[in-house]
Amino acid sequence: MAHSAHHSTFDAPISPLDGRYRHFTAELTAYFSEPALNRARIEIEIEWMIFLCDRHIIDGLPTLSQAEQTYLRSLVDNFDTAAIERLAQYEQQTVHDVKAVEYLIKDHLDAAAEYLPDTCLPALRELVHLFATSEDVNNLAYALCVQRATRQSWLPAARKVTEKLREAARQWAQVAMLARTHGQAATPTTVGKELAVFASRMERQLHRIEQAQYAGKFNGATGTFGAHSIACPEVDWPRIARDFVTERGLDYTALTTQIEPHDWMIDLYADMVHTARIAHNLATDMWTYISLGYFSMRTESASAVGSSTMPHKVNPIRFENAEANCELACAVYEQLAASLSTSRMQRDLSDSSVLRNIGVAFGYSLVAFQNLARGLAQIDVNLPALKADLDNAWEVLAEPIQQVLRVASIHGRSAVTNPYEKLKELTRGQQIDAATLRQFIADLDLPEETTRRLMDLTPASYTGCAAHLVE
Repeated sequence: MAHSAHHSTFDAPISPLDGRYRHFTAELTAYFSEPALNRARIEIEIEWMIFLCDRHIIDGLPTLSQAEQTYLRSLVDNFDTAAIERLAQYEQQTVHDVKAVEYLIKDHLDAAAEYLPDTCLPALRELVHLFATSEDVNNLAYALCVQRATRQSWLPAARKVTEKLREAARQWAQVAMLARTHGQAATPTTVGKELAVFASRMERQLHRIEQAQYAGKFNGATGTFGAHSIACPEVDWPRIARDFVTERGLDYTALTTQIEPHDWMIDLYADMVHTARIAHNLATDMWTYISLGYFSMRTESASAVGSSTMPHKVNPIRFENAEANCELACAVYEQLAASLSTSRMQRDLSDSSVLRNIGVAFGYSLVAFQNLARGLAQIDVNLPALKADLDNAWEVLAEPIQQVLRVASIHGRSAVTNPYEKLKELTRGQQIDAATLRQFIADLDLPEETTRRLMDLTPASYTGCAAHLVE
């Protein structure tokens, strides 16, 4: 029997970023939702009007009072549901989002007289969007949205991970742990030092992103100031554009087609991908350490369930979630960078759809970072498991013993030849214990102080300067 088609009646999001993970990503709506983008567009249009008047760039422009400037900016500050709905109505008519913004601002000017007696604002309708193309407005709006989201949301979430790492690194700086290179027992380290490695790697990337450039242009339909130069040839438009863009807190891109070439975004997303890959590495390493028993996981609540059938389980779901969302973030960032690097000749609209997905990449990043921070807050070191692993790996002391023999030979204090080969013969592929290794040391005929130092050595004490490397 064929199943009938079901037309969805659910008023629910299809993306987990706006559904299941909404509590992780809700703050991003202030930067990457459609209303947020339109608010930023309105901000640019309003600030351009105020800028033109303040500088008296065009003869006959009035000097706006503080009250008039405040009134203009109130459309941005109070951008509410009514304004959003009115803007949507205009866009239905214009089938052009930036033109709809222009009409909304003109409505705001027309209404100024109700609040400001004798105001000049209603007479400034033609100043709205003057010498500004849609891309002039859009590129600055996106730059501000990305800049603010990075500084106010992405960076704080990433810093929370590094803070948790640093805190755990200091707490467990001296807790010895068997290292595993190529998955095999290797020179012991400390739990704290290994976590500090990830903290250091993350901090390096965060420093790069803190120094990131955010750029914009404001130079007309094909980057030539063509209409500007014909309408007002006496104005130094390149200087005016530079001043306006830099006063928004952005770097100025002087040479463009119709669009700002997005290279600053590509650089930023490359650094965000790198950060996500480090976070991914952290997630997979933590998962592996937990599987080895080096860490135990605390449940988030007494009622939390790890498995629907196995009551004993506390699964490392925070690290698994972070791993998956890091991969998704990287995929979207890399696609953004690949798509944004190219625009056909002076302009095509392929970047328009791509840019609307910036918030998706940021969203996956936030889900990953917040899960990592929560996961790190739930772990405890399993000291018995760490000790047992170390006690079962006396062969790792072959490294310091053969190095001591090499140094002793250079000093003329040992007659042992080929120390590496002798230790390889003793340990490779064999299980040895403390007694076997200490008997080997006793037979080396080394100076008494050297022999005592090696006799006192254990896998747990063989951690070098690891504890001191943790800041």
